[in-house]
Amino acid sequence: MNEVSILGAVIIGILAGWIAEQVMGREHGLITNLIVGIVGAFVGAFIASVLNIGFAGLWGSLLISSVGAIVLLALVGMFRRRRAL
Repeated sequence: MNEVSILGAVIIGILAGWIAEQVMGREHGLITNLIVGIVGAFVGAFIASVLNIGFAGLWGSLLISSVGAIVLLALVGMFRRRRAL
């Protein structure tokens, strides 16, 4: 999130977490979406830097954060133990 204020980062985090929640078919609350979105922003920024992908502004940050949040939820889902019904 190169050029985004703190308030912008919170809004992007919530939106990115919500997008990842919808894509992955999960149900989380607002705070969990915020946490997933912010951590996803770091994951997405790392992936973008490794792949040498540039991003800037609101839409670039939202896209990278959403991709990172989806990757984060996928990784957590792979390592999380499934409960027996």
